Amino acid sequence: MINEITPKSYLFESSQIRSAWDDEQEEWFFSIVDVVAVLTDSLDATAYWRKLKQRLKAEGNETVTNCHGLKMQAADGKMRMTDVASTEQLLRLIQTIPSKKAEPFKLWLAQVGSERLDQLQDPELSIEQAMQDYKRLGYSDNWINQRLKSIEIRKELTDEWKKRGLQEGAAFAFLTDVIYKTWAGKTAKEYKQHKGLKKESLRDNMTNKELVLNMLAELSTKEISEISNPETLSEHEEVAKRGGGVAKEARLKLEAETGQPVVTWQNAKGLQLRNKGDKKHD
Repeated sequence: MINEITPKSYLFESSQIRSAWDDEQEEWFFSIVDVVAVLTDSLDATAYWRKLKQRLKAEGNETVTNCHGLKMQAADGKMRMTDVASTEQLLRLIQTIPSKKAEPFKLWLAQVGSERLDQLQDPELSIEQAMQDYKRLGYSDNWINQRLKSIEIRKELTDEWKKRGLQEGAAFAFLTDVIYKTWAGKTAKEYKQHKGLKKESLRDNMTNKELVLNMLAELSTKEISEISNPETLSEHEEVAKRGGGVAKEARLKLEAETGQPVVTWQNAKGLQLRNKGDKKHD
């Protein structure tokens, strides 16, 4: 099972290879169909992989048996289940596919793996990579700085929860919802619906004001937790409400002063378009 995934896409000779980094296993998993497409130049890589998989299964190939399924963004923008393989599994599969691109692709795999290991050793490289990714998507420098800071604060909060014995998953999601509901008046699901989102990251679709107030809520929750020493989930819930309450007061004060709502429908598409418009007027 693949846990704690970080989705990403890499380019091999201008072709997109969807991938996911598993924090627990410290390993990349790549979309097999994408790899098949670049190695074979097939017009229907899915059909090619389906037939190859059937043949390899009939031969008792363990690599195919051990491949995982993972939801990744398809060409139509929807999240669809696709077969993925680790670097080691891919190297074995490549041997079964006649391709002149096999050797260049193996070198590409090694480079991708090396870059990620370098980032794990030096977190600053990960930050630089994240900045480049957000810039490429069209976000403003100011927004990127806020977003990276929000990642740092979120990690500090989740580290605090882990230290208190909470398990990632349902407990983290529940407490995050409590924080959102308290300061923004919406759960994560309601917040995403408000912005017209489905599988997209909510934080990647927040405005600067929303990011700042959410950071305040999570920072306050972490610091209140440190002095309150909550033990049960209900005690953590109370701390989350108190932390979210700090940001709620700030939101209400700001809205009263400006007459503008902080929680808006605006999403990443609107933010990026606005940034492009600002550049035109520079």
